[in-house]
Amino acid sequence: MENNSFPYQIEDLPQEQAEHLMKYLKGELTGFVRVGPKGYFFPHKYKNEAADIYNMPLRPSDIFISSYPRSGTTWTQELVWMVANNLDYAKSNEIPLTERYPFLEFCMCVHPVMAERFKAENSGSERKLKLLELVTQRGTAQLATTPSPRFVKTHLPMSLLPPTLLDTCRIVYVARDPRDVIVSFYHLNRLMRTQGYVGDLKTFFNFFIKDLHHWTPYFEHLKEAWNLRHHPRMLFLFYEELAKDLPAAVRRVAKFLNKNYSDEEVTRLCDHLSIENFKNNKSVNYDVMKELGISVSGEQSFIRKGKAGGWRDHFDEEMTLQAEQWIAENLRDTDLRFPHLENV
Repeated sequence: MENNSFPYQIEDLPQEQAEHLMKYLKGELTGFVRVGPKGYFFPHKYKNEAADIYNMPLRPSDIFISSYPRSGTTWTQELVWMVANNLDYAKSNEIPLTERYPFLEFCMCVHPVMAERFKAENSGSERKLKLLELVTQRGTAQLATTPSPRFVKTHLPMSLLPPTLLDTCRIVYVARDPRDVIVSFYHLNRLMRTQGYVGDLKTFFNFFIKDLHHWTPYFEHLKEAWNLRHHPRMLFLFYEELAKDLPAAVRRVAKFLNKNYSDEEVTRLCDHLSIENFKNNKSVNYDVMKELGISVSGEQSFIRKGKAGGWRDHFDEEMTLQAEQWIAENLRDTDLRFPHLENV
């Protein structure tokens, strides 16, 4: 698929700026790009994926889960999969989430040098090498051979996904207070060797609000989905809604997927999805990344605390004020509001 059209310009980040960022993000060894008029920020390898993703064949039964990273993606994936698959707990426990949901653009985060390093480290096990291939292969290639119904995880904004997506299939988008996202994404960037972040939280925060992190600008990402929230094939959720009233969120998802479950069934699913059970659930905890050495062993698990407002334990006064100003500026031209940010 080399002659695909891709409507946006992809520009390399200036070398000096890229080199400065790579001192902190050790998993990237070539550089970064900005895409289109909004300047979405990605590792250099996105260039190889852009057109194939934009032009990927879709199927009517496809369900996409989209979000900015660390917005409750994993939680939403399991919730949606369970609702769509008639609450099949046995299958959910048996097949890891990474296999049930190909991560559309993850391969762009795996630099060729890092890929070789992971291969060398896992060379003693045929099983691990096969697993590594599955995890790091191109999402479009994996999805081409995935039987329907396909469940797709992506952190790409709507404008970089296939333009016919909402005409063809369904998408559940989940958003979260950006301050909690920053703290959680900071921990993930330290955990994952594909990112390999070595700086402190304050430096990370400043990169983030200047749109110098994967998948930023954050607010443009959210606004694209928010503006489509009334489309019948789009369900827009807030992480804070899931945290506050999970049964209501389950019922919204069930209605969206034309499913009907009893109160007892909803209660059992909410128990399955409770943060405590979730943290201990090997099927959703991305243990495969630890096993393959893609995430750092000994660090915290992929699922962290799962609470709303946890950023208050991490931000100093300066960061708190900066974040308030940044949020206020970005919400000025939109009616998007986070469930507990009424004062902004």
